[in-house]
Amino acid sequence: MADIVGSGDFRYRIVDNWAKLPDGWSFKEVAAVGVDGKDRVYAFNRGEHPMMVFDRDGNFLSSWGEGLWPRAHGLHMGPDDSLYMTDDGAHCIRKCTPDGKILLEIGIPGKPAPYMSGEPFHRCTHTALSPKGEIYISDGYGNARVHKYSSDGKLLLSWGEPGTDPGQFNIAHNICTDADGWVYVADRENHRVQVFDGNGKYETQWNNLHRPCGLYMPYAHHPVCYIGELGPGMAVNRNSPNLGARVSIVDHEGKLLARIGDRHPGLAPTQFLGPHGVAVDSRGDVYVGEVAWTLWPGLFPNEPRPEPMRTLRKFEKVR
Repeated sequence: MADIVGSGDFRYRIVDNWAKLPDGWSFKEVAAVGVDGKDRVYAFNRGEHPMMVFDRDGNFLSSWGEGLWPRAHGLHMGPDDSLYMTDDGAHCIRKCTPDGKILLEIGIPGKPAPYMSGEPFHRCTHTALSPKGEIYISDGYGNARVHKYSSDGKLLLSWGEPGTDPGQFNIAHNICTDADGWVYVADRENHRVQVFDGNGKYETQWNNLHRPCGLYMPYAHHPVCYIGELGPGMAVNRNSPNLGARVSIVDHEGKLLARIGDRHPGLAPTQFLGPHGVAVDSRGDVYVGEVAWTLWPGLFPNEPRPEPMRTLRKFEKVR
């Protein structure tokens, strides 16, 4: 019998070995995942084939993007099934069709802005769309900013600076929006999600999180939010229980509804290593991309990486 995780209205059956890769292929690790209007799943990964596409049963459909993405990081699916893809290694974002044709590029590939200058981009992390189709970009590793662009790629405004106060960031790692125009930013190393209006005015924050990393919310009014949280990041707390390595599900005000994951990171079916990207399909099934290859040495410094690494998970909603 398959393991059941979660609680209440958010109970899931673990689907083992969901993605069926072509012989000899590997994800290396899946940084982000998206689902289109036909429930096709897009795995944006750091292997030789950066974008792999599957049907909802895990059957391989296609791949594209070879040689174009130095370090896959973020993926947002637009309402027309366009893909907004963020590469923190190339310091740019690209809007693509479902088969990989580039429609828009923002930033100069391979040319970062000066570190912590506030200018776009220095290792940008993710994107989201406003109700009007404007593009928000979290500029999170080498900056502490959110940038707002017009739909055709013109910079409209920016906000944020390094720090811990409201409106400041310590790695703006992910971003999403809802149908009312609120902007939600995963402020990872400040252990919170900050909420802003569409022009960057701070409204509130959600606490009781550990290194929130992946965000997903359906584009709706008062949506539920799915938050991938990383586990401990230091040797001194590596073995502490109940510090992240989970997916938390909260309501539109940040109230906890359910959690998926054990009290420690690991390789058991009910455990996570590094839930970095999250998406949900039309049936409520949850897909989680994990950056397990990157995080393994910090979590288990004396153990070799297992081969292959488990890096794309599916959790089927119990109905």
